[in-house]
Formats: sequence, C-alpha cells, structure tokens
Amino acid sequence: MKTKLWKSAPVAVALALALVTIPNAPAQCMLSKKVVKPATWSSSHVAGQRLVRAALLKSDDDDGDSSIVGMWHVIFTAQTLNGASVNTVIDDAIAVWHKDGTEIMNSSRPAQDGNFCLGVWAKTGRSKYHLNHIPWAGNDPTNAPYGIGNPQAGVQLIEHVTLAQDGKNYSGTFTLTAYGSNKQPSVTFTGVLAAKRITTNTSITELF
Repeated sequence: MKTKLWKSAPVAVALALALVTIPNAPAQCMLSKKVVKPATWSSSHVAGQRLVRAALLKSDDDDGDSSIVGMWHVIFTAQTLNGASVNTVIDDAIAVWHKDGTEIMNSSRPAQDGNFCLGVWAKTGRSKYHLNHIPWAGNDPTNAPYGIGNPQAGVQLIEHVTLAQDGKNYSGTFTLTAYGSNKQPSVTFTGVLAAKRITTNTSITELF
C-alpha cells in the first residue's frame, strides 16, 4: 500500500500544478503586455465580482410586481395654482419610461412652444416611483400657442406615483414649478395624475 501511495505522489503534484497554471494561460493571452496580473488571479475572481455587482443593482421588477417601463397616456389635473384652489387639466401627455431610468414626455402643448421634455426616475418601494422631470428653457405661456414665446428658465416637475398590480395603470401626485427669466419660481402647480398603459393594440381614438 505504501509503495502505491509513493508512486502516485508525483502524479498528484503534477495534476495540482496543471490545475493552477492552465486557467491562467488563456486569460494571459487576452491581456495587454502592459497589464500586470496578480499571481493569484483566476477567472473565478472576475465571475465573483460580476455576481456582486449584479446583486447590488435593483431591477424595476425584482419584487415580483409589474414594471413601469413602457408607453403611457398621462392626464395631469392641477388642484392648486400658487396656493389657490383650482381644478383643471393642465396637460394631456404621452410618456415613455425607459429601462435605464430615463423618461421622455410628449406634452399636448403646441410643438413650437416646446412640447418634448426629459426626466429621470427611480424605484422607491414596491410599485412606487419617483420622477424628476425637467422641461428645459420653457416659454412664455401668454404667447402660446401662436408664437415661440419669450425664453424662460425652465420647469421642474416632480412626480410620486404608484403602479397598479396589473401594470396597466399608475396614479399619484405631482408638483410643477415654472421659473422666470430671473431664475425665481413664477408659477407653482400641485395636483394629481393618472396614466393608462399604451400597448400595440391601443387606438389613438382611445386617447381623445
């Protein structure tokens, strides 16, 4: 028995050396000569780092609920204007929420007065989202819809919305603050919004 173990020892050592060196050889071929690779590096280290990064990324639908990514028909109803009570629709828009955390909205205002604007969003809880939407360099509403309007400092629209369990609707609240050329708030709306998902089967007549 001792003789057999002694004879197999060199084979075991050779096998161990092969397992250590072989995984590193192909990887070394793909590295620049200027790159210094630690002697203890192995492909398993890279795989582990990828798994750690993936675990830190929070997906839109990782809670098992529906995703807000997609195209929506959104109605904004103002409840206050500069603190005074109102009840009026201020926008009837098409919005697209992208998987990368950005958003774009096509407002119903005339194109010559600027009807496209951009936003960024984050998921804040199960089916809950925060949107920071910035229409850049807005125009003087007193000159719309017949002219381009006087340059203004822009608008900030903040939304807090909750997506329905079936993923077909979302609703929530918003605050819209328009800034004048002096960079100070000139108009502030607060209100509610309601959205319905647009699909490949949606007819435009359903949006009127």
